[in-house]
Amino acid sequence: MNLNSLFTPFSYKGLTLKNRFVMAPMTRAFATDGVPSTAVAEYYKRRALGDVGLILTEGTVVNRPASKNMKDIPEFYGTEALQGWEQVVNQVHNADGKIAPQIWHVGNTRAGEWLPDAPLESPDTMTKMDIENTIKAFAASAKHAKNLGFDAIELHGAHGYLIDQFFWEGTNHRTDEFGGKTLKERTRFAVEIVKAIRKEVGDDLVIIIRLSQWKQQEYTAKLANNPRELEDWILPLVTAGVDIFHGSQRRYWEPEFENSDLNFAGWIKKISGQPTITVGSVGLSDDFMGVWTGQGAAATGIEELIRRYERGDFDLVAVGRALLQDPNWVRKIKEGKLDEIESFNASSLQTLS
Repeated sequence: MNLNSLFTPFSYKGLTLKNRFVMAPMTRAFATDGVPSTAVAEYYKRRALGDVGLILTEGTVVNRPASKNMKDIPEFYGTEALQGWEQVVNQVHNADGKIAPQIWHVGNTRAGEWLPDAPLESPDTMTKMDIENTIKAFAASAKHAKNLGFDAIELHGAHGYLIDQFFWEGTNHRTDEFGGKTLKERTRFAVEIVKAIRKEVGDDLVIIIRLSQWKQQEYTAKLANNPRELEDWILPLVTAGVDIFHGSQRRYWEPEFENSDLNFAGWIKKISGQPTITVGSVGLSDDFMGVWTGQGAAATGIEELIRRYERGDFDLVAVGRALLQDPNWVRKIKEGKLDEIESFNASSLQTLS
């Protein structure tokens, strides 16, 4: 198995990476009252020291009343939280790493019993002023990221959260310009966010957007049932200013449409002509759903990943649980120490190791 191809540099606009591995964003909720601590900074630094090409932070929320659904999800606004993120950036850069925040709004999702009476924000209940202010909040957080020295930004447009709720006909029943019967019409909210961000950060800062077909509310959901519908979803985002698409699947090896073995990221790359990131159970035997019941996952090989990468299906590979388990996962892959790769243990979710 030739691993060299995954350790070639990647460069696009203002972003240059030493290899093709990305740390996937994973909610940790260790930022007390929304403020990233020294422990959070050290957590990300360890992955940079382990040779991850690009670190995507856990979802970090914009300045809106209902933007998060757990108290200790990190915020990306306010003096104290931004000072915490500055510490994170400095630690990662001192370890010769690159890092991008994932900017997020949870919409009308709930997590446990935290603030059960707090207002929910969803496509059908947001006023035009709510929408305008939310777009501004995303742009403001992106500008903070640039000012703090982050190397790129990622928008969380997947998994049934607010941006995805606008995409999905199951949650967006609006009859104005932010709704519509077609997926192309329902891209409007995301398009306006991307345009506002681009205006704030300039042309060189790379904008990534994470997209998925599946939702936490419905694992079998499909926004695009065929390549033509995928064009209607993706191409408006390209025109708005998205640079890299992060195609989230539960299992990266599964084909997206009939009569082709291309996965989600592969189809997005084919249609958009833009670089893509693939993600979904890389290096592990089972998808993440077992995490919620305490299940682990066995370490597996990455031969199929390499085959698809070398075929040109995608440009970057995001790794989640395997990197959460072991900050040196990428280095072990690089050095061929496959016998030292650890299986995923769900107990690792309880620490910032």
